[in-house]
Amino acid sequence: MYSGRDMTELSMMSKADWNDSELAYFHHSFQQIMPYLNSEGQSIHREIIEEIENRGGIKGDQ
Repeated sequence: MYSGRDMTELSMMSKADWNDSELAYFHHSFQQIMPYLNSEGQSIHREIIEEIENRGGIKGDQ
């Protein structure tokens, strides 16, 4: 189970400062609720995906 920083804290930081487990957790969470996201939520999810891609993807243990 995820026990890292919450979205309130993370939203005040650059995605580049998020750790891998935070990116993986919130990417999965946003995937699950994608049909219900407004444009702001979709934009945040896109930024998370871009940061994951910049890092070369998510490792299998995340």
